Amino acid sequence: MILLTGATGSIGRHLVRRLADRGVEFRALVRDEAKGRALGCAYAVGDFDDPASLAAAFAGVDRLFLGGPGALPVDGEQPMVRQLTAAVEAAAAAGVERVVKVSVWHAAPDSPLAQGAHGVLDRRLADALPGWTLLQPSGFLQNLLLPGAFTPDGRLVGRYGDAPVSHLDARDVAECAEVLLTGPPRPGESFVLTGPQALTDRELADRVARALRRPVGLLPLTPDETAAALSAQGAPPAFAADLAALLREVAAGSLAEVTTAVPTLLGRPARTVDAFLTDHLPALRTAVGHHP
Repeated sequence: MILLTGATGSIGRHLVRRLADRGVEFRALVRDEAKGRALGCAYAVGDFDDPASLAAAFAGVDRLFLGGPGALPVDGEQPMVRQLTAAVEAAAAAGVERVVKVSVWHAAPDSPLAQGAHGVLDRRLADALPGWTLLQPSGFLQNLLLPGAFTPDGRLVGRYGDAPVSHLDARDVAECAEVLLTGPPRPGESFVLTGPQALTDRELADRVARALRRPVGLLPLTPDETAAALSAQGAPPAFAADLAALLREVAAGSLAEVTTAVPTLLGRPARTVDAFLTDHLPALRTAVGHHP
């Protein structure tokens, strides 16, 4: 039995569909019963913030997909550290044999925000359970569809200067997780997942323009400008400063490498930016807005 956490997220939703289509036995862990019903699969209700609620969800589970929230604009330790630690401890108590965890590229305990949180969590997982495997993705193309990816007048908000980023489709992350959950175990291994090419913000805007068949502009922001905008919206100063530090790393090329992990695991190339944009044209049009 596989337990999926983060089942309603961009990776988890696709993984739910993949496993259901194959007839694999699994259940999704959800905080909200209505969301569990909406998934259309077996589910258990539990909350990382209430560790006692997790025991029933882990009953009979031998494999765990561990996905969770991203970094939140809070002071101090990221909530995901406490929350996913509870999941790791519940998995250890239940005797789970295999864990596939979504981490981040360059995770390290002394790094800021998600990189630091996952650095701590990855070590706790390794200490608690021997059968762990890590997925460390580059930036998600799905972020193009989120509020704030484009300005109100339809320009892509660029945050990485002239540095290329090897963006990938979260669907490929889900399919890599599927392989690792249902195929031969790969204990103690980490896979840096990227798309098949790295594009600058300007190149990405041009790809969006090609998909929409109309011009798409670019609004480049420096890391400090991004931090200032977040602070103006009420984010804690330390969070904004940490995000600026991460953006400076990306602008220096920290996410530029293209790896072979996706084709190695899936036996096919990673999905291209153009394929992603074509597959998500209605949502892309909504994200960019209807501008002449």
